[in-house]
Amino acid sequence: MTTSPSPTFEIDEHSIGWIIFDDPERSVNVLTESVMRRLAEATNEALRACQEARVRAVVIRGKDDSFIAGADINLIGTTEDPEIAKESIELGQEIFSGISSLPVPTIAAVHGACVGGGVELSLACDHRVLSSSDSTTMSLPEVQLGILPAWGGTTRLTRLIGLRAALDMLLSGRKVSPAKAKSIGLASEVIPAAIFHTSVQEFAQSILSKKRGPRARKRPGLGQLLDATPLGRSIVLRMARKKVAKRLGGQYPAPTAILEVLTRTVGKSVAEGLSAEATNAAILLVSPVCKNLVHVFHLRQMSKKGTGIPTDSAAGPRAISKIGVLGAGVMGGGIAQLAASRGVVTWMKDIEHGAVTRGLQHARSLIRGKVTRHRMTNSEARQAMDRISGGVAYHGLSGSDIVVEAIVEKIELKKAALSELEEYLSDDCVIATNTSSLSVKEIATALKQPQRFCGMHFFNPVHRMPLVEVIRAPETSDAAIVTTYQLALKLGKVPVVVSDGPGFLVNRILGPYMNEAGFLLSDGASIKMIDGSAKRFGMPMGPLRLLDEVGIDVSTHAGSSLYQALGERLKPAPALVDLGNTGRLGKKGGRGFYLYEESRERQIDDTIYVELPSVPAPDSNRPSSISGEEGQGQILRRLVLAMINEAARTLEEGIVISAAEVDLAMIMGTGFPPFRGGLLRFADTIHPRGIVDRLEMLAEKHGPRFTPAPALTRLASEDLTFYSAFPPSGS
Repeated sequence: MTTSPSPTFEIDEHSIGWIIFDDPERSVNVLTESVMRRLAEATNEALRACQEARVRAVVIRGKDDSFIAGADINLIGTTEDPEIAKESIELGQEIFSGISSLPVPTIAAVHGACVGGGVELSLACDHRVLSSSDSTTMSLPEVQLGILPAWGGTTRLTRLIGLRAALDMLLSGRKVSPAKAKSIGLASEVIPAAIFHTSVQEFAQSILSKKRGPRARKRPGLGQLLDATPLGRSIVLRMARKKVAKRLGGQYPAPTAILEVLTRTVGKSVAEGLSAEATNAAILLVSPVCKNLVHVFHLRQMSKKGTGIPTDSAAGPRAISKIGVLGAGVMGGGIAQLAASRGVVTWMKDIEHGAVTRGLQHARSLIRGKVTRHRMTNSEARQAMDRISGGVAYHGLSGSDIVVEAIVEKIELKKAALSELEEYLSDDCVIATNTSSLSVKEIATALKQPQRFCGMHFFNPVHRMPLVEVIRAPETSDAAIVTTYQLALKLGKVPVVVSDGPGFLVNRILGPYMNEAGFLLSDGASIKMIDGSAKRFGMPMGPLRLLDEVGIDVSTHAGSSLYQALGERLKPAPALVDLGNTGRLGKKGGRGFYLYEESRERQIDDTIYVELPSVPAPDSNRPSSISGEEGQGQILRRLVLAMINEAARTLEEGIVISAAEVDLAMIMGTGFPPFRGGLLRFADTIHPRGIVDRLEMLAEKHGPRFTPAPALTRLASEDLTFYSAFPPSGS
């Protein structure tokens, strides 16, 4: 294997050794196999220099703008043998242990992103000195990839900052700011970014002059009791296990493995901790869950690095310094808050001053929530709100680089507003409509320049849901798409470009899924069985609970629109037609399939059965084959196969071009279980042949709505999977 040129080792005039990571072939440092082997060599060079009294301290630093972005994810995705995995893990542990055993003080100088293996490397040092830059963060996101920090991270972090603080990082993968790192004892010092590199050397010299030394973080009395005593640790671990079981339902093995390692090794030697890490991590690393989560990671990276337009297009995004938001409702206020929080000047326009005021109040409440959750400081919150203005005049939107329309979902009102808006904008300003169901092509007919117009479908609530569908109409230009795509990225969202069509992508696929839940009700499945089956599969909520969440009135309208556009196979289930006549609104009205109190779900509302004539009550004498484990299997087959079949149709029609885009959109837009890798990656584990066989059996029993999509039939006959037949663009 070719030796990496990074890291290097050098000694300065103060007898301080520097191990410097600066991979010339990458924008960020990654701990590849060759880099790790070179680190071992550099550590040996440092050891010899220490033994020869040429070095009195060793500092490890990264590039000028980042530290280390973690290990090579590709190695995780390709390792299949647990023994090979364990050997690789143990090699990494040995290399980091070499750093921890150097006979002089060691310091990790962290400026910029420090992720995964980068944090573990820093934990092998005696001190961690962080820059105050906003870009400086420390995180251990391994749990999000289905593994655990196995190069000493699980073991050393707990011994450094205490069990409770360590669990917060290990089980969440959450980023830690420099201030937070200092407060929990992870950072020895935080130094202003402007003088960071020169001050690191001064810090090292102060260590050598014994003006500084390792300082234990002082914990309150109860904290000391919980972190430092066997009884306290057992209480903390027991509570963590209950929380993990409730939140993840046993579908993700990595958090459980982390807790198992700590249960067995906290209070014992580092060597015992490392051994347990390696054993457990090797098993996780080759598991299907890990492979699927790594796949999802790559899907997200694909979106982050994408442009939304063909690779041969010369179009570039317009620089965005001001955003206009037309409509100051809940959605408009949410979009304004996102933009302002990301440093973009924002103007909201509505037809009444009261509406603008309410929009500003909504944006302010979302920003206050970020402060409460420690995601933003008070100073940052004030600056964000200072970026948002609003009024009733269109003049406020002039000078915008892009305007996002977010008014009521009525096509004639949108067309009238956009036609009037266009007169106040520069010719190169992009206009996007936040619509969930209306034809972008039809709305564009109101504009003189339809080429600058596209859809930008945010999912509700806008501040939480990561997906944005960027919708291309026939006349939409590449420049409009790439600008809107880059705006979505700037707002911290995950964009997926889709073609204009009924329901676009996510709602199109959810339509048959939710409709089938209605048919299942009429066939005798209970609300509890239907939603329970979906949740056991891994969905964040069942289809009937989702109907409540979206709003029964909104769902009824959407279902009717899909039926009109797509025909008999989307004819609303009788139970859902009955539901639309009940006057129930779902969560926002306090009653739907469930009862709600202050927007919190209380329980299933069994009285709903009386209001649905086509649905038998659970205690009726009507015979039903949908019961027990077999019944749950039937429910799941009908729900999931309905989605897969519709997804095949979206690919066939060119709504999206790749299976990967379907999977990314379904994970980010519906919460489709990431541990399954995505809807179509899951379908490929069954294979299109198996999907077609199951659909044909369901069609024979339940009707033509289960007729296999032509694309599925083709894949089955040609022995192709979704991912081989519909690869990502450029693959």
